[in-house]
Amino acid sequence: MASPLRMTAALAGVIQVFLDDPAAERYGLDIMQATGCPSGTVYPILMRLHRAGWLESHWEEIDPSLAGRPARRWHRLTPDAATTARTELAAYRQRHATAGAAVKARPTWVS
Repeated sequence: MASPLRMTAALAGVIQVFLDDPAAERYGLDIMQATGCPSGTVYPILMRLHRAGWLESHWEEIDPSLAGRPARRWHRLTPDAATTARTELAAYRQRHATAGAAVKARPTWVS
C-alpha cells in the first residue's frame, strides 16, 4: 500500500498528471510541460513518490547515441497509489476550497 504524503500544490499537480491517464507512463520533461513546474520541483517530487511506493519506474532501453538523446526514466502510479492519490487529491482540493471560501467570506476591513 502507498504511504501517505504531505500534499502540496506542486505535488497535487504532478499527481493530477498521472491520474489523467493512470495506465500511461510519464517521464520528467513530460510532467514538467504538463504542470508548468521546473525540474527542481518535479524531480524531487518524483523521488518522494517513488520512495513512498506510489510509483513504478524503469529506464528506457535505447542507445542514446542512436536516439540522439539520453534515455528516459518512465514512471507510472502503482494501482494502490492511484486509489490513494484520488482520495488524497480530493481531500486536498476540499480543504483548499473550504479555506478559499473562508478567506473570501472575511470582511474587507480584516487584513
